[in-house]
Amino acid sequence: MDNALTITIIFIILATVVAAFIRRLKRDKCLKDFSDYMVTVAQTSGKTIHGKLRVENTGLELIYSAAHHDEDGHEETSFIMYKYEYPDIQALIRYHDELSPSGKERREKELERTYHPGTWRRFKRKTLNVFKVIRDSVAEVVNLLITYAKKSTPAGGTLTSQDKYVSQMKQELMGSVGTSYEPLLERYIGNKVVLELLKGDKVFEYCGVLKEYTAEFIEIMDVDYKSDGESPARKADLVVLRKYGLVRHLGE
Repeated sequence: MDNALTITIIFIILATVVAAFIRRLKRDKCLKDFSDYMVTVAQTSGKTIHGKLRVENTGLELIYSAAHHDEDGHEETSFIMYKYEYPDIQALIRYHDELSPSGKERREKELERTYHPGTWRRFKRKTLNVFKVIRDSVAEVVNLLITYAKKSTPAGGTLTSQDKYVSQMKQELMGSVGTSYEPLLERYIGNKVVLELLKGDKVFEYCGVLKEYTAEFIEIMDVDYKSDGESPARKADLVVLRKYGLVRHLGE
């Protein structure tokens, strides 16, 4: 029994450490692409926040270009949004006319590499996709192993009695892995597509180049963006939550 308990404790510790390490390194790729740019975050409530984007694995921060004073007289220099608040995000907008000269140059190079990827870039993406598919299966494999261990190994009784901690460990691991490979979208990376974005009870369509996607977000470049039906269009790049936005058509 002591050996079974020791094995169980070691297993839980190792799995938790691995999950924590993955979480610590993981930052959403779409959000990362907008990091260090001036970005406008449009929330589902209608509120907008503007600042230089900084992305961490636990959330994001918009650093204001100048200090703001709220109604209570507090001086605020940034806005922090935690990861659990991401469902409140309608879109992250990177307007082209707000980019610095160096930012415009960096963005143009990235658009060119996306729209006309070289042989090495295509090979690298295909190789990474193989690892993504494997990674997306890790959580399922861990779940099967734990279920098997509960039923068929000496540590099974201990695992069952520690369901709370085992479930927490599985949740951490699944959350750190996520689903990142989408065959329907993968073939259209670097192509013009039409994005449908739900705003309230209205659906807006934006045509642009599909740059990237993750489990939570889609990134579209070079769109004519209107914040509503009345505003004039401005050239922008978008990162939208997949809960509200989806690629509906190939645009070319």
